[in-house]
Amino acid sequence: MDLRMTLILLGGLLFFALFSSASANFVFPVEHKFKGKERSLSALKDHDVRRHRRILSAVDLELGGNGLPSETGLYYARIGIGSPSTNYYVQVDTGSDILWVNCIGCEKCPKKSNLGIDLTLYDPKSSTTSKYVNCDQDFCTSTYDGQLPGCRPELLCQYNVVYGDGSSTAGYFVKDALHFNKVTGNRQTATTNGSVIFGCGAKQSGELGTSSEALDGILGFGQANSSVLSQLALAGKVKKEFAHCLDTISGGGIFAIGEVVQPRVNKTPLVPNQAHYNVNMKEITVGGDVLDLPTDTFDTADGKGTIIDSGTTLAYLPEVVYDSLMSKVMSQQPGLKLHTVEDQFSCFQFTGNVDDGFPIVKFRFDKSLTLTVYPHEYLFQIREDVWCIGWQNSGLQSKDGKEMILLGDMVLSNKLVLYDLENQSIGWTEYNCSTSIKVKDENSGAVYSVGSHNLSSASKFLGINVF
Repeated sequence: MDLRMTLILLGGLLFFALFSSASANFVFPVEHKFKGKERSLSALKDHDVRRHRRILSAVDLELGGNGLPSETGLYYARIGIGSPSTNYYVQVDTGSDILWVNCIGCEKCPKKSNLGIDLTLYDPKSSTTSKYVNCDQDFCTSTYDGQLPGCRPELLCQYNVVYGDGSSTAGYFVKDALHFNKVTGNRQTATTNGSVIFGCGAKQSGELGTSSEALDGILGFGQANSSVLSQLALAGKVKKEFAHCLDTISGGGIFAIGEVVQPRVNKTPLVPNQAHYNVNMKEITVGGDVLDLPTDTFDTADGKGTIIDSGTTLAYLPEVVYDSLMSKVMSQQPGLKLHTVEDQFSCFQFTGNVDDGFPIVKFRFDKSLTLTVYPHEYLFQIREDVWCIGWQNSGLQSKDGKEMILLGDMVLSNKLVLYDLENQSIGWTEYNCSTSIKVKDENSGAVYSVGSHNLSSASKFLGINVF
């Protein structure tokens, strides 16, 4: 299947934040979408395929956070929009570049979700602070380097995103108050708000309109100037740095904007001018042995390279890498009989501790940064004594992505992952995501503890919670 995404931007995917608060650190409480819910393996794979339809485009739209392969979840935050403030549950997405929510009167917007949350449609007319963004306003004209043909002062600035799988989101831009909490002490916050321009979704189709995984919208944290992080940094409110720690043990985790001072994290440079968080891999070892791979395996040109993507569940490898890695992994258990489950997963019966029976896999990157993946992380259990392999052959997924290495949450969860966009680097360290980290307030210089969260739909609004 061709997973190439066709992206049409008719109204702009740029928004800006004009906050009146002092520079602060922010933390997003996140929750595992499918924690405790049974999911088929096919649904897991379908989720990744839908993600790849967007990821493989030259235009960055959607990367996000999720958890264990056996649970197939994304992560989401609760935000408040409007006056008075109303709760919205939005996917925390490290690749998208706008904030958008479904709006009142939306055609084919989802009406219910299996995530245990109540979906809410945003109504600009119910907020005393909302304003429409017209096509002749600076926001819209700067997005398109001038006025669009046919623009008249009374016409709204619209957007339309069409995906290769036929799904789409369309709407217009609105300016309103975003409510959030800034860090004021150790696990303490103070609620504040600021004005943002965001997408008001008027029509959804395909998976965006019918998925049982539905949320109210997406909160983007990509690298582009239109992302939430970029706009907060442009307003002088935070450093262009954030971190997430996605917890597959207790659910939820940590998502914070600001300079992380504890724990210390070693980093590797980001590849310049990439739509995604792309890094230079140097080698792969299995059980201490370096895989013998072609010299151009880890090139970053022509769609190759390694994408760090907390919006994909599994890990996808080019066929030459996949075959070599799988041969080495399974060589330690030559007597195992592999069975195909749901026509796509290689599974086997195994008793005992998988960490004792299978080798550790290590990915080595530029600047000597290593990502260690233990057997219990690349294998996942579907029932007693039955395990499946999380490594996937990207050559079987898409002709566009056959040379791509994409490392998803199967290998990123339970690690603190730090994105330092000011210095164009990314890093990680193994970490207990149910504990806390320490961030520095750039205004006061104080260092505060930021704790983990596990939202539920019954939680009272704390905006974009900040600790």
